[in-house]
Amino acid sequence: MSIYLGIDTSNYTTSVCLYHSDSGKVISKRKLLPVRDGELGLRQSDAVFHHVQQISSLFEEAFDGFSDSLKAIGVSYAPRTAEGSYMPCFTVGTTIADVLSSVLKVPVYRFSHQQGHIAAALYSIDRLDLLMKRHIAFHVSGGTTEALLVNDGDGFLPTQIVAQTLDLNAGQLIDRIGVMLGLHFPCGKELEQLALQWEEPVRVRATLKGLNCCLSGGQNIAQKYLKEGKSPAYIARFAMEFISAALAGMSRGIREAYGDLPFVYAGGVMSDSIIRDRVTTGEGCVFALPAFSSDNAAGTAVLAFIKDNV
Repeated sequence: MSIYLGIDTSNYTTSVCLYHSDSGKVISKRKLLPVRDGELGLRQSDAVFHHVQQISSLFEEAFDGFSDSLKAIGVSYAPRTAEGSYMPCFTVGTTIADVLSSVLKVPVYRFSHQQGHIAAALYSIDRLDLLMKRHIAFHVSGGTTEALLVNDGDGFLPTQIVAQTLDLNAGQLIDRIGVMLGLHFPCGKELEQLALQWEEPVRVRATLKGLNCCLSGGQNIAQKYLKEGKSPAYIARFAMEFISAALAGMSRGIREAYGDLPFVYAGGVMSDSIIRDRVTTGEGCVFALPAFSSDNAAGTAVLAFIKDNV
């Protein structure tokens, strides 16, 4: 049995994953980067430091008890495949991948963090066939809120942005409202649990400009509600419904513009149960399993296997 290693060092999570080619199973190990209470993220220098501190223990956990040969390495090198896309935190993963490659004499394949999300989502629902077909992939997280047309060009897994946020990312809105309510960063899980406590309807209106969305207004409305004394559960529910309305509106517009393509939803925000329930816009909508929605290295490991065998 051959092993393919995936590494992803995003601005939120240190991730290591092994993909076993015979069984198709993965061993995924990851750890969130530590953020002080009340803060909304990390400086890149701090993210790099924490990745260096955390990644060796994840390697030990992932490889514990396995002696099968490593065939290739997949690593995230940048947020997107677009020219100029760069974040220093990804250099931790690429450096480790290059060192392992030189010592073990195995190839390294570089993918964008976004490509990894797409592959992890499709792996989780047994739809890797879509990696070779045209489809729409939503990547919705703290760093990205984009809809991509996938495989509509040359090269391996090409992507083209067809819709996006024009201001805040969905995950940023969740974290800003969550911290405002005294929750811990990243706030997605806690805000979801708080939102589920409110069972009455919450009226929201999406702000769309063409196929794109604007989300910053949601923060202003949430701040207004807090000053008015509305309950934290109501405000949390508003945040989730506001994002849901925007994503659903974008999805409908894209379907009208690009036809009846499969839609894939990935990224940490799409693990939220409220948003998932609201966003489905028709047949062919698939969602990554929650464990593979947030940042992970499973996608890069799977892509390394595919690249090594084409």
